[in-house]
Amino acid sequence: MITSRRLLHAAVALAGLSAVLLPAAPVSASPATAAHTVPVLRRALPEPPPVDVARGELGDLNVEAPHAMAGYSRTKFPHWAMQGNQCDTREIVLQRDGQNVVQDDKCRAVSGTWHSEYDGKTLTAASQVDIDHMVPLAAAWRAGADQWDTPRRKDFANDLEHSQLIAVSAASNRSKGDQTPDLWKPPLRSYWCTYSRAWIDVKHVYQLNVTEAEKNALGEMLDTCEH
Repeated sequence: MITSRRLLHAAVALAGLSAVLLPAAPVSASPATAAHTVPVLRRALPEPPPVDVARGELGDLNVEAPHAMAGYSRTKFPHWAMQGNQCDTREIVLQRDGQNVVQDDKCRAVSGTWHSEYDGKTLTAASQVDIDHMVPLAAAWRAGADQWDTPRRKDFANDLEHSQLIAVSAASNRSKGDQTPDLWKPPLRSYWCTYSRAWIDVKHVYQLNVTEAEKNALGEMLDTCEH
């Protein structure tokens, strides 16, 4: 069921996305090399619910053993879908999470600066940036997405409304892989509060399961919100 909070988040997300997608005037007169600077709208991922709401959502999650990986493929989660103005989901998140981002006429980020919340690194080239799925695709599969149809998996893999996509260093994203919070946490402990709230909310929105170990780890991470 879509709550009033979800409707409000959706309206805010759409408004912000519209602002990001409106290009500034080209800095070059040549269409082949045209580029524009995206307005600095540093928002990072959509703010997850506060800790008290996250604790309630965590309590609502179904605890279940992981589903088998049989049949899994990343292609079953069509990702980096086109979002309009020649921009795909990856480019939208690069715009959203970066500062002073400059794009070419194909919406590709050609310069900018990104701060990786997981490990504190400053990145100065889009090639150094990975767009992380907060709840990895394979982790979602093991948590119930194996029962979804393709359109729902596509929505999950391209979700700009909830706290599911974030620009981070390639090194931290690849270290994380498809691991759940009982097996991997951001190197920066200061980000554990946001990370756990975001992870819980995504799982709650999509009604995905958690394991007992995962639930316990998330509870411990939420405790850092109060220190």
